[in-house]
Amino acid sequence: MRKVKKILYISYDGMTDPLGQSQVIPYLRELTKKGYHFTILSVEKKKRLQESGKQIRQLLTEMGIEWETLTFTARPLFLSKIYDQWKLSATAARLQKQKNFNLIHCRSYVAAAAGLNLFCHYRTPFLFDMRGFWVDERVDSGHWNLRNPLYRLFYKMYKKKEKKYFLQSAHIVSLTQKGKEELINTYAVPAEKVTVIPCCADLGHFNYQKISEEEKQKVKKLLGLKDDSRVLSYLGSLGGWYMADEMLDFFIVLKKKIPNVKFLFITKDSREYITGKAKARGISETDILVQPATRNEVPLFLSISNWSVFFIKDVYSKKASSPTKQGEIMAMGIPLICNDIGDTGRIVKESGVGVVIETFDESGYEKLTTSMESLLLIDKENIRQSAQKNYDLHHGAISYDKVYQQLVN
Repeated sequence: MRKVKKILYISYDGMTDPLGQSQVIPYLRELTKKGYHFTILSVEKKKRLQESGKQIRQLLTEMGIEWETLTFTARPLFLSKIYDQWKLSATAARLQKQKNFNLIHCRSYVAAAAGLNLFCHYRTPFLFDMRGFWVDERVDSGHWNLRNPLYRLFYKMYKKKEKKYFLQSAHIVSLTQKGKEELINTYAVPAEKVTVIPCCADLGHFNYQKISEEEKQKVKKLLGLKDDSRVLSYLGSLGGWYMADEMLDFFIVLKKKIPNVKFLFITKDSREYITGKAKARGISETDILVQPATRNEVPLFLSISNWSVFFIKDVYSKKASSPTKQGEIMAMGIPLICNDIGDTGRIVKESGVGVVIETFDESGYEKLTTSMESLLLIDKENIRQSAQKNYDLHHGAISYDKVYQQLVN
């Protein structure tokens, strides 16, 4: 039996956030079974911590995981992040003195600042789980306008930090093969220093076989769908990277070919935001369904989908992005319609589980619609097996375990 190794897991994403519950806790649950003892240090939004902190703490305690929380600072805009970084570094240093961790696992850039600090002061190795090119994401998303001198200053400062994270971390986890190639070719990071682990899905939770026909009929009735209705779904939040306008434009073309199709948005975003965009395009309100769902409810609402779609802005930083929704949709046996971002397009094409749009125009949408009926002939289990091959949470945990063994032994 392996000796228990102590790991400090630092995350700027809260464990009370949906991301923490879907992309952090499930991994750590698997890894604790392999003999690691985790202390999580996370930054939590005050309201969410008040609402669900007690339940999350109980869950983590049952898993044998310790949890140290800090409160997210929202204002002022620039100084708040620097202040949060300082709090993370100070708290991480205190915890390191108390517990003498074998490894620091840093989720994304803000956490990596604390990891680098611990490495410099205590020589504790840190794993940089980068989650994408965060600095360039701020520019690509429009949050940092480089025409503003202050944003330019921040960009240069964080790019310098980024280089230190790449060079001084003991190992790097990239979400995509394209991201790894960028690290090798642009930043001269040795290939053996980078492991690709995409955003994985809990295939036990997302499993179409667990949902009965009776449950599906109840959902259709709840949504006012007829027996012969076809459903195109979208899962998750909109805005930001996700191209709501283009997805609605595609739906217009699809509706002409398949008149009984409805567009179901499984999201907690504003109903008015979505229906407003649809109305501006002449789409009937009866063709747009907006359904909020808890994590436990998501598989049920997804299960009535004939197809699922997502389009993501094609910008530099998205080379390193892996949409969480892709593995979840595929695990439900649903054919996927997407564009080529990160490794998304390659996996869809190689697995034969969907179609990849070529151009965001009438011609591109028309070309997609010619494949819609044939997509329905794909065996659900084949799609799920592709999810198992590429996005299984259990396989992701095994990959992390291999990295951990390499770093702590």
